[in-house]
This record gives sequence, structure tokens and C-alpha cells, in this order.
Amino acid sequence: MKKLHAILLASITLYSCRSATNLVYISVQEPAPVTLASGIKKVGIINRSISTDKKKALDFVDKALTPEVENLEVLAAEASVIGLADELIKNNRFTDVIAFNSIDFASNTPGRFQQPLSWDIIARICQDKHVDALFSLELFDTNSRVTDAALTLTLGRKAGIQHQANMLATIKTGWRIYDPIDRVVVDEFPITKEVNFLVDGFNLVNSTGAKLNRRDAITSVSHQAGADYASRLVPYWIRVNRDYYVRGNKSFSIAKRMAQTGNWNGAAGLWEKETNARKSKIAGRACYNMAIICEINGQLDQAIQWAQKAYENYNNKLALRYINILRNRQETNKLVKYQQAD
Repeated sequence: MKKLHAILLASITLYSCRSATNLVYISVQEPAPVTLASGIKKVGIINRSISTDKKKALDFVDKALTPEVENLEVLAAEASVIGLADELIKNNRFTDVIAFNSIDFASNTPGRFQQPLSWDIIARICQDKHVDALFSLELFDTNSRVTDAALTLTLGRKAGIQHQANMLATIKTGWRIYDPIDRVVVDEFPITKEVNFLVDGFNLVNSTGAKLNRRDAITSVSHQAGADYASRLVPYWIRVNRDYYVRGNKSFSIAKRMAQTGNWNGAAGLWEKETNARKSKIAGRACYNMAIICEINGQLDQAIQWAQKAYENYNNKLALRYINILRNRQETNKLVKYQQAD
């Protein structure tokens, strides 16, 4: 049985070593999850998340900290709005970002998305405040609980018990974007974040230190939740892999070593010479590799032309799939450019 296992392992290793292709990793840009109309340049932010329900169910820690809980939620929700505003200001597509603290909305469904605002209300706010769209914090909710507690004997003049507790705070936010021109809710998205913090003291919930620690942690994470939501409007980068040929003749072996040292231009020079090889298999692989180099250099049109030549003239099977990938990237890039338009 051990001998059989060794034979299988050797076969797998041999196959891997003789593979005709290697992988190259490249970075490509993906569109943002949310696309706004190009005419939206001035945006406002409102907060309609503050609960009017005084009977909100509280856990042990929240009960002990009432009325601090209600005040903390107001502060934390405001921090989330500020976090969103700070990030939107960095986005060059907006000329104005304004948080309307004076607009007073309240939630009667704590912890859940409310019904969207009517379009008459949205239109009136946008017209009065001279903005093109509204971002709205539709829900905000915090809950805290003790996840781990320890009792430690403290020696000194007076022996006593020191309480140490690990508190877990869960912050739930929910956002909508209203487009008053097209009368469409462009996005509706919840974000949940958690933060752990340690509290020391004889009274772990009523001590001043516990309250300050909790307040600072929750407002900080709430600010980050707002900033995170703004990222839904920003294109992002991902890493993808592509196969390229490393076997065929001596030129491919040399080009492989060049590519491994980062000398892609040198490898491309060798591949380009082989695109006119007498053997169709070699020429097809070389054309395919030229498509890879063009994509690495951001030349998608040329990449498609080389991939088409590899498939149409030399029946290279990898090239057909690659053509579809490249065309999809072209469409993706159009959306990215639209999202980034100033």
C-alpha cells in the first residue's frame, strides 16, 4: 500500500513538472457594487435611525448602562454619518457632501429597515437643500454583552476581588441611497460590526472607566461602518491568474526563466519571434502568450487580436476561453470609467 502511494505521488509530481503552462497573477479593477447616475454631484446625508421606542429590549449590560445606552446610540449613529461623509468627500465624483443634522427623523422599527421615505419627501428635501441624491442611515442598533468574566484575588492592605470582563458590542447599521430624478432606491445595504473590549473594576458596568471604554469603542467602530459603506461606490482591485505557455521549444524555456525573474519584456521578445514559427502549435502558443503580455500592459484591444489569431489561425483551445475573458474585461472597464467620471 505504501509503495502504491509512492508511485501515485511520483506520477502527480511528474505531471506537474511537465505542465505546458505556468500561472501569472495580475491585478484587475472591478466596478463598485453601486453605480450612481453621472448627474449626481451634490449629495446629502440624513439620519432616520434614532428609535422612538423606549421599550427596546436590552441585555444585562445595556440595562445597567441606561440611560447611557440611548445617549450612546445617538452619538454612535452621528459618528457613522460622519464616517460616511468623510469618505464621500474623498471621492472626486462629488462636488458637495452635506450631513443634514437639523432634519429630524425617527425610527419606529429599531434594529430593522423601515419603509422607504416617500418620493415627495425625498424630492422636497433635495430641492430645499440643493442636492442631487440622499444617503440615509435607515437603521442603527447596538447591543452589548459580557462574553467572558474572571475573578482575580488582589493582595494588598485589603484583600478583595477584581472583576475583569470581556465585553462584545454588536453594531448594526443599514443604509439607503435615494435618487429623486429616477425615483429609485439605488442601494439598500446592512453592515454589522463587532468590537471586543476589556473592562476592569469592582463594578464592571457602572464604573466610569467601563462607560468611557465602551463609548469610545462603539463610536469608533460606528465611524468605520460609515466609511465602509462609502466604499460601495468605489471600484476595487482584485488579483486574478492567467495561464501562459512555458513549453514548446528552446525559446519558450528561455522565456520562462525570463518571466520568472520579472523580465517580461525579454520574454515577450522571444514569444513574438515565435508567432511566425513553422509549426502551428508553436505559433499558436506564442500568439496566445502575446495576448497575455498585452493584458498585463493594459492593452486589451491588442490582447484580443492576438488571442483571436491564436484560435482562428492555429486552433489554440485556451485562446477561445481567453477571448471571452478579455471581452468581459472591456465591458467591465467601461463601467469603471463611468463610475469614476468627474
